[in-house]
Amino acid sequence: MALTVALLTFLASAIVLGGAWLFVGREKEHEVLRQRLDAVRKAERRGEVSLDLKLIRDEMYSSVPLFHRLLMRLSWSGKLQEYILQAGMQTRAAKIILWTAVAGTGAYLFVANIFYHYTLVAIVAGILAAAVPIAIVLVKRRRRLRQFEERFPEALDLLGRAVRAGHAFTTGLEMVAKESPEPVAGEFRKTFEEHNFGLPLRDALMNLTERVPLVDVRFFVTALMVQKETGGNLAEILDELSRVIRDRFRIYREVQVKTAQGRLTAMILVSLPLAMMAVLEAFNPAYMQVLFDDPLGPTILGIAATLQVVGSFMLWKIVHIEV
Repeated sequence: MALTVALLTFLASAIVLGGAWLFVGREKEHEVLRQRLDAVRKAERRGEVSLDLKLIRDEMYSSVPLFHRLLMRLSWSGKLQEYILQAGMQTRAAKIILWTAVAGTGAYLFVANIFYHYTLVAIVAGILAAAVPIAIVLVKRRRRLRQFEERFPEALDLLGRAVRAGHAFTTGLEMVAKESPEPVAGEFRKTFEEHNFGLPLRDALMNLTERVPLVDVRFFVTALMVQKETGGNLAEILDELSRVIRDRFRIYREVQVKTAQGRLTAMILVSLPLAMMAVLEAFNPAYMQVLFDDPLGPTILGIAATLQVVGSFMLWKIVHIEV
C-alpha cells in the first residue's frame, strides 16, 4: 500500500511539474492578434462572410500543439474555452483541465492516505476537488456578466448622448470603450477594434453577443440592426432600452428583498449539519468518533455529504428567482 501511494504521489508531482513546464508560457504576446482573427473566424462560421480563413479557423486551446490537437477532438473543450473568455480569465482550457486533474488526484491521494480502507470516500473527495477549478471559472463568469449587466445602462446612456450630439455610432463605441468602467469598456473596445480591423459592424456586434451572452445585449444588437434597416431615432431607442434595463434591475432588487427570509432559511439549513458536527466534536468527541471508527462510518459520512450537496442545490434553485 505504501509503495502504491508513493508511486501515485510521484505521478501527481510529475503532472504538476510537467504541466507547469508545458503550459506556462508566453501567451499574452499574440493575444490581441489572436482575438482579432478569432472575431473574423466567428463571422465566417456563421456564414456571413466568404473569406478563406483555414489558417485561423481553429482556436488554440493550448500553446502546446499536441494538447491542442487532443482537446480539439473533445466537444466540450470549445464550451470550456468560451466560458473562460467570458469570465475574463487570461488562461486557456488546457490549464483549467490540468488543474482539475491535479486537484482531483491530490485530494484522492490525501484522503486515501487517511481512510485507506475506504476507497469510496477518497473517490468522492477527488471528484469534489476536481470540480473546484471549473466552479471558479463559473463563479467568475457569473460575477463578470452580472457586473456588465449592471453597468450596461450607463454605457447606453453615454452612447445615446454621443449619437444625440452628432457623433457617428462607431465614435460612440470608442467613447464608451474609453470612459466606461470594466468589463463594459473591455468588451466595447474589442467591438470597436474588430470594426477598425475591417470586420463589418454587424459582425462585430454579433461577436459581442457571443462574448457577452446576456438578453440585454441581444436586445441592444437587435435594436441596432432593426434601426439600420428601417431607420428611426437611434438615441431614443438607446434611452428606452436603458430605461427598460433599469426597471428590470429595480424589480430584481425588490424580489431579492422579499426572498431574503427564504435565502436566510436556506443558509441555516445548509450550515446546520456542519455546525452540529463541530459542536458535538467540541463537547463530546467520543460521540462523533464512532463515525470514524466504525466500518460503516465513512460510508455514512459520504452519503450524508452527497445528500447535503443535492439538498443545497435544490434549496438554491427554490430561492433563486430569475427576473
